[in-house]
Amino acid sequence: MNKTTTYQPAPQRYEQMPYAYCGKSGLQLPRISLGLWHNFGSVDDFGVATSMVKYAFDHGITHFDLANNYGPEPGSAETNFGRILKENFAGYRDELIVSSKAGHEMWPGPYGDGSSRKNLMASVNQSLRRTGLEYFDIFYSHRYDGVTPVEETVGALVDIVRQGKALYVGISKYPPHLARLAYQLLAEAGVPCLISQYRYSLFTREVEADILPLTAEFGSGFIAFSPLAQGLLTDKYLQGIPEHSRAARPTGFLQASQVTPDKVEAARRLNNIALRRGQTLAEMALAWVLKDDRVTSVIVGTSSVAQLADNLKALEHPTFTPEELREIDAVL
Repeated sequence: MNKTTTYQPAPQRYEQMPYAYCGKSGLQLPRISLGLWHNFGSVDDFGVATSMVKYAFDHGITHFDLANNYGPEPGSAETNFGRILKENFAGYRDELIVSSKAGHEMWPGPYGDGSSRKNLMASVNQSLRRTGLEYFDIFYSHRYDGVTPVEETVGALVDIVRQGKALYVGISKYPPHLARLAYQLLAEAGVPCLISQYRYSLFTREVEADILPLTAEFGSGFIAFSPLAQGLLTDKYLQGIPEHSRAARPTGFLQASQVTPDKVEAARRLNNIALRRGQTLAEMALAWVLKDDRVTSVIVGTSSVAQLADNLKALEHPTFTPEELREIDAVL
């Protein structure tokens, strides 16, 4: 990429974001990263998507998280992000951390899904073509598929790095005993697991029992996705399910059945704590995830610049008193 863009990033962008080293590596990630799981596909407003990426970078978000199947249509988030880069970020590639993943269903037939070597090697090549990039900074095995030996998946990840298609590799959503095996195999191959990506929020805390200690043991960074529980940890559902909300749709990852009375009541009580702290519920929920030193970064998914701006305010009040933590635990 050469510098022909009319977009000029904010000169003070790095002063607006704290960064953390990713595990025992020398790579730093912004404490808040932008995810392109939703709102960047072919069915979404490209202008809004572009504005969010620009705003993110202007405020120190250097890490953008993709996967080959993000859309809809699958693959379109990578295509759109590649277009945003080409049209606005020429000359800034070395200031960006771009990650992608493969492992969930992407194309029909026996080779478009899962964690096999065939799928991972084909997927990384397709993803590079869609984004127009020469390499990814991080490439993940998106999941353990229940069939493929971890040794096979790890071998593909190692070769992806050795072939120059990614600088680092990571794993996502692996069961703890298989995560340990992946960490061991990657370390033995000389390509340590840079980062591990799991769901983590006030409402989803399973990683505290084993995954977070495991990442610390092996020197892997940790990045949380769905920190707002698909919107449950915002003020959107404090009075139930509003019309046109994500939970009101017949399809999607947040269903009306998940917006239970006990979740709504818990969100209301958490919201009261957040208001006393001078924060929105979303800001407090993000700050709560980031309070753990083992958490390198948190991935936010936003539908507007205003929503992204609100999420970034979580960094203004990152600490909790012991009393606040006890009160939050009592709610949960």
